[in-house]
Order: sequence, then C-alpha cells, then structure tokens
Amino acid sequence: MMNFLNTLNGWVWGPPLLVLLVGTGIYLTLRLGLLQITKLPLALRYLFTKDEDDDSGDGDVSSFAALCTALSATIGTGNIVGVATAIKTGGPGALFWMWVAAFFGMATKYAEGLLAVKYRVVDENGQMSGGPMYYIEKGLGNKWLAKLFALFGIFVACFGIGTFAQVQSISTAAQDTFNMPVWVTAIALTVLVTMVTLGGIKTISKASEWIVPFMAIFYIVGGMIILIYNASAIPQAVALVIKSAFTPTAAVGGFLGSTVMMAIKNGIARGVFSNESGLGSAPIAAAAAKTKSCVRQGLISMTGTFIDTIIVCTMTGLVLVVTGTWSSEFEGAAMTNQAFRIGLPITDVGQYIITIGLIFFAFTTILGWNYYGERCVEYLFGVKGIKPYRLIYIVLVGIGAFLKLDMIWTLADIVNGLMAIPNLIGLVGLSGVVIDETKKYFVCLRKTKLRTVDSIK
Repeated sequence: MMNFLNTLNGWVWGPPLLVLLVGTGIYLTLRLGLLQITKLPLALRYLFTKDEDDDSGDGDVSSFAALCTALSATIGTGNIVGVATAIKTGGPGALFWMWVAAFFGMATKYAEGLLAVKYRVVDENGQMSGGPMYYIEKGLGNKWLAKLFALFGIFVACFGIGTFAQVQSISTAAQDTFNMPVWVTAIALTVLVTMVTLGGIKTISKASEWIVPFMAIFYIVGGMIILIYNASAIPQAVALVIKSAFTPTAAVGGFLGSTVMMAIKNGIARGVFSNESGLGSAPIAAAAAKTKSCVRQGLISMTGTFIDTIIVCTMTGLVLVVTGTWSSEFEGAAMTNQAFRIGLPITDVGQYIITIGLIFFAFTTILGWNYYGERCVEYLFGVKGIKPYRLIYIVLVGIGAFLKLDMIWTLADIVNGLMAIPNLIGLVGLSGVVIDETKKYFVCLRKTKLRTVDSIK
C-alpha cells in the first residue's frame, strides 16, 4: 500500500502541479502589481479594525471570525510537524521554498477570498455557502470541475488535513509528554469535536476566535525566546537555509542528505499543507464573512498566509536549524519537541509548549476542516447530507490516532494536490474578474479619501 501511495504522491506532486501552483501565484502577483507587498499594510489594518458598513453586509460571522476559522484550519500540525517533516526530508533549503511558495501564495489567497465573497450563495438553512465549487460553477460555468473540487475537498477533510494527520499528531504528543494512552486521547478528542462541530459555523468560529489568537501568541512567544537565546546562531542558520535551497544538502548526523528538487518539492508541498494557499479551503470560510466588499475580504484572507508561513513556519524552521535538531534522529513532532527542549533555558518547559501548542493547533484544524468538508457535502448533496457527514467525520477523528505517520502524510499530500488542481484552474480562468474588482475597489477608495480630505479643508 505504501509503495502505491508513494508512487501516486510522486505523480500528483510532480513538476506539472508545482509549476501550476507557484505559476498561478506568480501570474496573479504580476497582474495585481505585487499587491501582497503594496497592500499588506492596508490588509493588516483591515484585520484589526472594524468596518461599520460590514455589520449590514450579508454573511454569518464577522470578517475576523472568518479569518480565525481559516487560520484554525491552517495554523496546525503543518506549522510544527509539517515544517519538521519538510526539513527532515528536503534539508534546511525546504524552508526557503516554503517562503517562496508563501510569498506568491499571498496573491493566490487574495484571489480566493475575493472570488469566494463575490460568488457566494445562501443555502436552504439560510447559511452562506461559497468557495471554489461556487466560483468555478458560477464564474467559469464549469459544473463538473466544481463537483470534482467538492469531492476532493471531502477527501481532504476526511482523510487528509482534517482528521488523520491532526489526531495522530495530538495522540503522539500527549503520549510522549503526559504518558496519555492513545485510546484515551482518541475518546477525549472525539467528544470535544462532537460538542463543537454539531453547532455549525457560528460555534466553530466562536471557538476559533478565542483559541487561535491565544495559541498563536503562546507558541510564537516560546519560539522567540529560543531565537533570542540563540541569536548568535541565526545568521549562520539563515545562510544555511539559502545555500541548501540551491545546492544538495550533504548527509550529516541523522540526516541522509537531499537534492535541490527534494528541497523544492518538500518546501512547496508542506507550505501548501500549512498555509493552504491555492488549495481552495480558506475561501470556504471567507464566504461566511459579513462584508459588503469582496476585495476587502480578499485582503484580510491574504494575511492568513503571511501569519501562517512567513511568521509561524519561519520561526519553527529557524528553531530547528539553530538548535541543530534538523539533522538529529528525531522526526515530525518529536523533532520540534526536542528543539524546544534543548533550545529553551529551562529544558522541561519546551516540551510542554510544543505539546500544548500542538494540541490546540491540531484541535482547531479539525474544527475548521469539518466546516470545509460540510460545505463541500452541502454543494454535492444538499443540506440533507450534512448530518450524515458530521457523524462520519466524528468517527474518522476517533480512529485517526491508530494510523501510521508515514501513510497519513503521504495520503494527505495526495488529496491536497488533487484538490488544488480544479481550484487553480478556476483562479487562472477568473483572474480577469479578480483584476477588475480590485481596480474598481481602489479607484473608489481613492475617491473616498479625496472627498474626506476636501471636506476637512
């Protein structure tokens, strides 16, 4: 089975998908005039300020809550386990390619958020539904491609990012740190997920609004202490990351060595696993935002990739490199756990930061992906399919703790790639709409500013 999955993974994540993934981001970046640089300050301002007009806009939750729901799904094991797995396989250079993918992915995420709001609809339960399946169908006019995306979306939720990878990471961390039996973790997770997910998007977004900011600050503070404590090693670590991105990494310690292609593949694949730019998941949450402007929501969505990869993943990667654990015998969560243990002045504190952070990260990812899968089910089968889906999802959470790590990550990579393909086709096909909406918004914004200045004078 593993041989078959590895072969399929190599085919799915071959050069064509890597070119399509990064190429879409490059194409949108050029057409949008480096929007992820020029408009990032505005996007961050929107993130922390409330637009009063949006209270009367369509949607189920606030723009911030929608972003937190999206971040709950992206800031997860990809930031702890995924970064470690990428560097373990592709060497320190994989972190550089995660940066590259994230930079262009910000333009991709912007386009996804914009289109999600523009083409969203109201379902039979009165809730907002949106995402790639809707902008592919209504924008491109291609219903079969939209259904293909929704089908792959369900696979990712049930067999990829949403369940197995998260549950297995939580159970391993809890067992290693607290000697918690796997079956106890499985039961506790299943009960908690059941309590939250049955409440739908409003319950999920409320939980995310509280947990996401707390867990991100909690983890970032721990990582920053390590980097400050090892500040003298940072320049050398950054140099190693950049050098390894363009030259093969020799075997050292427990690291077996890697090629440049392995660094590129693992960096981009794990980057997508972490920030989900181009995957098509985040726009499903963005569609639920209360807003009158699709461009404003696109800008807010774009900050998700910046926070996830440029900040959190970078911190994790540098911690792994400065502490030297990237070349150790450890892998996955155990590698990051070891890095925090030896990196912090007080040894025992590090492992608790990782374990607690991982539990919160993975738990909220499970919640976010439950909602993504639910919207895909609703698109394919109507609201009648939501309850059966939730029950199946809960069962899969329960059994995820008993699967093997290698198979989980390989399966997750495969379904991630398959889900991304229809979405990327939709983004390229609708790029004209994205450009047009963007131009109209900023022309209107400039006129509003001029009127405000004139009125003050």
